[in-house]
Amino acid sequence: MHLQSDICIIGNGAIGKTAALGFAQAGLSVNLLSPPMGGDANSAARDDWDVRVYALNHVAQKLLSSLRVWDALDASRVAAVNAMQVNGDGDKGGVQGAGKLGFDAYGARVGALAWIVEDRNLNQALDAALKFAPKVRSLNGHATRIDTGGAQAVVHLDNGDSMAAELLVGADGGQSWVRGQCDIGLDYRSYGQRAIVTNFACGQAHHGVAHQWFDAAQGIIALLPLPGQRVSLVWSAPEQLADVLLRESPTQLAARLALWAGPTLGDLSPLQPEVVKAFPLSLIRPHAITAPRIALIGDAAHVVHPLAGHGMNLGFADVASLLKVVAERGGERDCGDARVLNRYARARKEDILLMQLATDGLERLFSSDFEPLRFARNVGLNLLDKMPVLKRRLISQALGRPE
Repeated sequence: MHLQSDICIIGNGAIGKTAALGFAQAGLSVNLLSPPMGGDANSAARDDWDVRVYALNHVAQKLLSSLRVWDALDASRVAAVNAMQVNGDGDKGGVQGAGKLGFDAYGARVGALAWIVEDRNLNQALDAALKFAPKVRSLNGHATRIDTGGAQAVVHLDNGDSMAAELLVGADGGQSWVRGQCDIGLDYRSYGQRAIVTNFACGQAHHGVAHQWFDAAQGIIALLPLPGQRVSLVWSAPEQLADVLLRESPTQLAARLALWAGPTLGDLSPLQPEVVKAFPLSLIRPHAITAPRIALIGDAAHVVHPLAGHGMNLGFADVASLLKVVAERGGERDCGDARVLNRYARARKEDILLMQLATDGLERLFSSDFEPLRFARNVGLNLLDKMPVLKRRLISQALGRPE
């Protein structure tokens, strides 16, 4: 069977689904290829709290709203981030003597700095929207080869079928098969860390404040607000510590966090059912995000450290940019025209590079236990906290430069 469409997207995550929905709503036909799945946990009716969450900024919110997905989210499970408190490492577990930097929505003149959304909630809303998108055909299968000669990209599947499109979009994650087929080189750096994620109930109200602590020995600890008196943990822990944390119970993990969280959030207790997951952390910087008839988006185009919480936001910005350049291509050019892809690459270059430099630089800076450097970075945080003009610029960048 040979399937024809304007766009072919490979990838079954939120970024690929959003791109498929955006192209379809723009009047283009889309084939969305996902690997065969056994049971889809995202589609199950569950009321426990997903440990995989995203801090979505204004660019992501604007895109999802334009596609009528934002209002389809279960709002009772979305928490607005009203403020963020960043703490440097001090002389006692990163609490006393530490540098501090605060941001708040009031100072940024916005209703919220970001919104914490569960992976399951986001995917359920996208799946529901795709069911009513007549120009999207969802397929399950494994791609084996890509041919990009001529006016189309052709994807060959392991069952003998093929899909042809003017533009092939790789949205298949950090280990992207599509990127590998393009012979795109990349820079790779393992951070020697894993992100430990789980959820807790907190003894005191969090007031919509996200907390982050930098500690050279313990890693980077973030507690993000969930609805009610609940928080989501993202602990970027060094490998040896990560092994220890994964062997401990969530109750023991909560006891460890008391040193940082206790003064502001009170006692933490694991949410039921107790679930702890871990994800390896690395920097992946492809040398290009396009190839003939191919565009990469999301983690296929860039993987950054989660300390700023913007990996998913970069992906949504990719989608918004790709949708824009394709919509503005002009009637004489097809979706995969080289000039269209060049515009996409140019549009994304600065944003991606700035986020790569910022996250990688901060991880290097705060992972050093060199005492003079510890002193300097804590002083720097306190100094920056007293510079409103520079703080506003940083907030604007984090928000995604909303209009």
